[in-house]
Amino acid sequence: MQAIILAAGIGKRLGEQGKNRPKALLEFGKKSLLERHIKILNHFDFSNIIVVSGYHADDLAKKLTTVNSKIPVQMVVNPDYEEGSIVSLSVAMDMLKENSEIILMDADVLYDSHIIKKLIGSDCANCLLLDRNLSENDVEAVKICVAGDKIIDFHKKITKEYDFCGESVGFFRFDSMMAGRLASRVKEYIKDGKRDIWYEEAIRDLILNHPDAFSYEDITGLPWIEIDFPQDIKKAEGEILTKLKDNGRF
Repeated sequence: MQAIILAAGIGKRLGEQGKNRPKALLEFGKKSLLERHIKILNHFDFSNIIVVSGYHADDLAKKLTTVNSKIPVQMVVNPDYEEGSIVSLSVAMDMLKENSEIILMDADVLYDSHIIKKLIGSDCANCLLLDRNLSENDVEAVKICVAGDKIIDFHKKITKEYDFCGESVGFFRFDSMMAGRLASRVKEYIKDGKRDIWYEEAIRDLILNHPDAFSYEDITGLPWIEIDFPQDIKKAEGEILTKLKDNGRF
């Protein structure tokens, strides 16, 4: 199993707090998000970790030299990091080994390690993580919508009827076959010149085309937060960090 951490983007919406450093280097409890990711992943059986950098890539590379990891960590640079995240995923896919399961992760998330444990331990070969604590007014959240026992949509804007929706954590698991399909779909987008879109579009295509192959794990109640805005940093420091069951270890 391989892990991919997407850490190339610019945290424009963070204002001054996002200037001159990638979001993966934001620190909580004196540890950067990047360091936390790697330390958590080291408690599972990964063959390697691929970190996709872009904005201030040299700073990420420097940080990686200070993080102890028994799992090999490879950094690959996306020079076009100002384009859509689909480009970063394309760069990562070029590094994948054949016939390998993958875990795909956004770098800008502070979370309890039990969330990754649920993803890796799931019976779902192709798995998304869903949190039911979703505000109906949250237009920024990528939503996982379920009808019956099937995921019927995965998008910020939902037009289909559903039984319930939850927010995507931004962590995904794909078996080797679906990882290959994802790589092919991403390359199609790039070939067609659609370089300004989010990588989630490619995942959505797979879900809609192969609905029986996907499922989800409900992580409602476990602490996590995606860092997009200054208020997210405040919430991470004031609420989420103290709730992490493994904060001392990671």
